Amino acid sequence: MSRPRLLFISPRFLFPLNEGGKIRTVGMLRAMKGGVFDITLASPAPADLGLFAGDIESVADRFISWPAAQGGFIAKTLGVLGPLPASVATDRSDAGRAAIAKALAAGTDVVVADFPHSAVLLPDRLDAASVMFTHNLEAEILERHAAVAQGWRRFVWQREARKMDTFERATLRRFDSVVAVSDRDAMALALRYGLRKVSRIETGVDLDFYSYQPPRAEAGVAVFAGAMDSRTNIDGIEFLLRAVWPRVHAARPSSLMLIAGRNPPAALVAEAKASGMNWRFTGSVADIRPHLHAGDLSVIPLRVGSGTRLKAFEAMASGLPVVSTTLGVEGLGLSPGEHYLAADTEADFADAVLRLLDDSALRTRLAEAGRALLEARYSWPIIARQFEAICQEALRTA
Repeated sequence: MSRPRLLFISPRFLFPLNEGGKIRTVGMLRAMKGGVFDITLASPAPADLGLFAGDIESVADRFISWPAAQGGFIAKTLGVLGPLPASVATDRSDAGRAAIAKALAAGTDVVVADFPHSAVLLPDRLDAASVMFTHNLEAEILERHAAVAQGWRRFVWQREARKMDTFERATLRRFDSVVAVSDRDAMALALRYGLRKVSRIETGVDLDFYSYQPPRAEAGVAVFAGAMDSRTNIDGIEFLLRAVWPRVHAARPSSLMLIAGRNPPAALVAEAKASGMNWRFTGSVADIRPHLHAGDLSVIPLRVGSGTRLKAFEAMASGLPVVSTTLGVEGLGLSPGEHYLAADTEADFADAVLRLLDDSALRTRLAEAGRALLEARYSWPIIARQFEAICQEALRTA
């Protein structure tokens, strides 16, 4: 008997794996391939598509694509001025809609939309069973940006948040099933948008890829791993640089803050250098693992965002104890004091970093507890079975 056909639509090309959403999607698809569904992946494709043939084969039985849009300042500005959220407007593509329509006409049993943004690529009517995979509450992210912004930027974020609330509400209600990445997100989506049912899957991590290394006896390096062209990450690192690290530097001036991620803003790099503190930015890296293993602890100083942050699990899997704001590990099912140190004020964050730098027994205890939790609950094969079950239910009840 042939397997049911699943069309998985991503609004962005999934490789290289340099963003949390891509990592989550690819981890799940890799664990799903060869299972219950015959999977077709549909996404925009870059000019160097041939470099990623092996990656694509690892996640899907076939791949359909259209040329990736060339975003830029003008496109983003027009998006801000238009009726759709700017991040959604830039994903519109006539070629993408045509490719999706052709795939649907050829026969599809279940359509999975990755992020609400994918809806701009779909026809107005879907005859197949439909599943929306939400990685975040998109409107909530924008609202949180507005809450910490100043001046005209606050007005822009507030307007984008209102547009996203309208778009997200209408989009999620179109689908037979909505999937969130945490219990907290599932409840928030259901309440905010009046959804009858929101399913939940865990957030996973590749435990073979991120090998565990026990903490060193002596510590002196804190690591932040994340794309530095993300406004969410920039805000967190500005908070770390301006409010937290001066306290750490005063107590331990030799301690290094390592920022591993692509495209750090030149102004931020210059500000760190001018501070006289021991900071280093790597820029783009081909493999984040050596940079994680170069550290003694991971810091997640995020103040805005939604969904779940994979950087916490990647650090824990690698053997790094974590200091995080409450938001930084939101929805991950971690217990403060057992799996990480929680810190939401600048003083508490600095104190937690210093505690870990000074206490090797605490570093080891947190690292071991974190890895054990991941092995018990958060491997991708476990999560892929959860997602397959949701898609099977949507197919039965559509």
